[in-house]
Amino acid sequence: MNKKLKVGILGATGLVGQRFVTLLNNHPFFQVKCVAASKRSAGKTYYETVKDRWKLNIPMPEYIKNLVVRDIYNIDEICSQVDFVFCAVNMDKDEIKKIEESYAKHEVPVISNNSANRFTPDVPVIIPEINADHLQIIEKQKERLGTKRGFIVAKPNCSIQSYVPAISALLEFKPTKILVCTYQAISGSGKTFNEFPDILDNTIPYIPGEEQKSEDEPLKVWGHIEGDKIISATNPVITSQCIRVAVADGHLAAVFVSFEKKPSKEEILEHFKNFNGKPQLLKLPTAPEQFITYFEDEFRPQPKLDRDLEKGMGISIGRLREDSIFDYKFVGLSHNAIRGAAGGALLTAELLYKEQLM
Repeated sequence: MNKKLKVGILGATGLVGQRFVTLLNNHPFFQVKCVAASKRSAGKTYYETVKDRWKLNIPMPEYIKNLVVRDIYNIDEICSQVDFVFCAVNMDKDEIKKIEESYAKHEVPVISNNSANRFTPDVPVIIPEINADHLQIIEKQKERLGTKRGFIVAKPNCSIQSYVPAISALLEFKPTKILVCTYQAISGSGKTFNEFPDILDNTIPYIPGEEQKSEDEPLKVWGHIEGDKIISATNPVITSQCIRVAVADGHLAAVFVSFEKKPSKEEILEHFKNFNGKPQLLKLPTAPEQFITYFEDEFRPQPKLDRDLEKGMGISIGRLREDSIFDYKFVGLSHNAIRGAAGGALLTAELLYKEQLM
């Protein structure tokens, strides 16, 4: 367990790829050996490719600058250099599905930030604190793929991280229905303010595909393994609206929830405070020490103040109160580009490493 695994980043030049690059700098378990992107970027160093479109407000790490960018379709070459890959490519969903399966069939595990395989029945969609037990389905997936090492694990949609952890802490009270409105940062579209002038002084009330993901993916996370597939939960019923707002990072959710067994406010706060999972028990490097933090201040959480809680891996909750139609309502916040994207995928990889699943 002391050996560092060699990592490839597919889609390394985009916003999420850049987050992977920074989060993997000096990582105790993993070392980036390969970066890959589209054919037009291949053959140049990472610095030459990205220097004019580095999107983060932190410097590009030195270790990555001289790595030569590979074509993501040079699968044999890339797989010969790495033990596993993170996938954050931005392309047609059917094409992503083919690429991820091709890497898996080359005996390289794929930790995916994409939605393409999230509803493949034997692909687990993992929030490590919540459904680490779903990793058991990997053996069935490998049987289907005909592999010994290769498999695909997906990270769920970034928006659900802002409320699914809070609801997961309360599952023993049997939530029956949820209404959620998410107010999503522009980095969720892979853009900065310079690249998204339409959002300035504006709110856009539609994000293609997001509402279905927000309503369906939590049910797979809360589902169970049955034979060779994951069966999604049937409750709670979820309805959502997803709105793009003029915020750089951080997805905020206004959540309304009813329960079969209505808890007291004190019980809810206690469950938030004490909720954790395998990442905390195993003290994984990227795991937040406190998974869910509740703010008593009525004006919190706020993206600008709280998105970087626990290095961007913590979940912030506030404004819990009873509701006139639902049982309770509250506000949730997560850093969409860290917990909701690269950081969440990295935490899953750390869990797989510690559990000796890759």
